[in-house]
Amino acid sequence: MTTIYDPKHPLYTDEADVRQELTRVFDLCHGCRLCFKFCTSFPTLFEMIDRHDDQDAGRLTPAQQDQVVSECFQCKLCYINCPYIPELHEWALDFPRLMLRADAMRHATKQVSLRKRITDNVMGRTDLMGRAASAAAPLANKVVGARPGSVVRKVVEATAGVSAVRLLPPYARQRFSTWFAKRPKVRIAKRQGRVAVFPTCLVEYQQPQIGHDLVKVYERNGVECSLADGASCCGAPWLHSGDVEQFTKVAEKNVKALAAAVRKGQDIVVPQPTCGYILKKDYPDYVGGADAALVAEHTFDAAEYLIRLHKGEGTTLDLEFNGFIPETVAYHTPCHLKAQNIGLKSRDLIKLTGAKVKLVQQCSGIDGMWGLRAENTDISVPIAGKLAAEIRKAAGDVVAGDCHLANTAITEQTGDVPLHPLQLVARAYGIPEEPTR
Repeated sequence: MTTIYDPKHPLYTDEADVRQELTRVFDLCHGCRLCFKFCTSFPTLFEMIDRHDDQDAGRLTPAQQDQVVSECFQCKLCYINCPYIPELHEWALDFPRLMLRADAMRHATKQVSLRKRITDNVMGRTDLMGRAASAAAPLANKVVGARPGSVVRKVVEATAGVSAVRLLPPYARQRFSTWFAKRPKVRIAKRQGRVAVFPTCLVEYQQPQIGHDLVKVYERNGVECSLADGASCCGAPWLHSGDVEQFTKVAEKNVKALAAAVRKGQDIVVPQPTCGYILKKDYPDYVGGADAALVAEHTFDAAEYLIRLHKGEGTTLDLEFNGFIPETVAYHTPCHLKAQNIGLKSRDLIKLTGAKVKLVQQCSGIDGMWGLRAENTDISVPIAGKLAAEIRKAAGDVVAGDCHLANTAITEQTGDVPLHPLQLVARAYGIPEEPTR
């Protein structure tokens, strides 16, 4: 048995070793039970072990172990709250990374169904899908934007494995990078920083307005913006499906491109939490080396970077907010932003505008694309329902959140259309929303 989370280790995908490690960790988790409320993996695990009088985790079958693994959607909340993580305790327990290892083992040993492989390939090729869908946005959106539960969506579920009942974000006609290339050059009188924007697939193809507002807010605050040449999707869908080989290929390409940007004197700014986590936390593990460490060190969440300007020595943040400022904002804190361990920078940024912030910390159940998979519908939708209840309870004049997929789940469940914190700041500055094309 190897307590190892290094994907380069020769036993990383060895089934016998992985299953022994699952037994060890499951036994520890069963004895602790601190994480029972974070996802269904833990109640499922505890119930299966409790069926046995001796409560021995070693009695679980491979199928039962796999059920626990499949119900983990990589929110990372258990890791954040675990007292036994490698940095703190000799037990070296990292439940999310072990689940990734188990997924990688099942993928490597071909224990993945054809249906799941098809879904993995559809969800993993985000750039290919995004380029095609953006080029034919009106047609693509008739499929993507079809009413949940409709015949069209049922066909998509049957062929691609994407849930027929979940609301999906539509595609924009103009990609963010296209807008960025065509926009008039802005002269920055007093430069306070230089960044390469890593737009993410969601901003590049589906919500470019977030990118528009990010760039305008940054430039207003003396930050010169560019795009990292050669960077593409962070690879999260591949990683979360267990395809370590494909993820590593994508990650290595991005590390090379992003490291080059850093060496030019640019920091990396990411407006979506999952992608930021991947660059900061996963690239050093799966790619390794000096370049990956360099990228991780210089990667910042979009709000994190602005708060850094605000609190930095010799830098300032423009606090002249003369535009629209809601009285209260119900702000949803994405799990993958919490997992970056940087504090609630988006909340702090929104508060600087003068708005009162009501925190909503319930998980969306999306976490990457797990919640959009047809096989996870029965678990993911109730989680989104809990989030909706918390949003309604907060009763903010405006709803905000950093994760566009989580925001889409909020829209699905409540009808509210959340704004990204950078969009709120842009409106507070009086920056008008860029017209869609």
